[in-house]
Amino acid sequence: MTRFQLAVLLLMLGLGVLMGCSGNKPATAASEQPKAEAPKEEEKPTLYTGKPCVLRMADLAQRWAPDALPFHVESTVTSEANGQDGKATIWRGMFAARSRGTFRTFTCSGSHRPGQPAYGVTSTAEMAYAPNVPGLLFQRFYLQADSDEAYRVAQQHGGNVLLKKDLKQPVTYMLDWDSKRQELVWGVMYGTGQADSKGVGIINASKGTFLRGGK
Repeated sequence: MTRFQLAVLLLMLGLGVLMGCSGNKPATAASEQPKAEAPKEEEKPTLYTGKPCVLRMADLAQRWAPDALPFHVESTVTSEANGQDGKATIWRGMFAARSRGTFRTFTCSGSHRPGQPAYGVTSTAEMAYAPNVPGLLFQRFYLQADSDEAYRVAQQHGGNVLLKKDLKQPVTYMLDWDSKRQELVWGVMYGTGQADSKGVGIINASKGTFLRGGK
């Protein structure tokens, strides 16, 4: 066998080995099925008592107008929080500025769900306020007793009876200035509004004392 024939023979053997190896290769990554992504977990809501939200809304309101003051604050019952224990995911506050003759509604939201106000503090456009609004404005330093304290006091004056009847009883909170008595008060309503209210407790928001009850 000549040297040339030997070289050709070795080359053919080498190609045979390579072809054999390529026939045994595993399937490429391109042929593998992609793994399904794990579903994203829903972010948990933040439940707030009223005072932190009032302070956060007041800070934003005073960027809009330095003399802006609140005249009404209320919570909202949602599927994420029924209002018990003085906490809610959504709080709204109305702030008016005498210098502008207008008010804006600010929202403090701890919800991440679609259809709910965006997480954080947002506001609406300003609107002219009614003639009685200036007499309802209050300074935020009057707010000493938070909504959870107002809830505990209301529970001690009949609210606990209502919760025994309905463990899922919704509770709504309203913060207003009582111009007749010159004091800031919490209204603790056992219901989502006047239509389904089972009772209301009025609590002094500066001292945390029970003032009166009603329906």
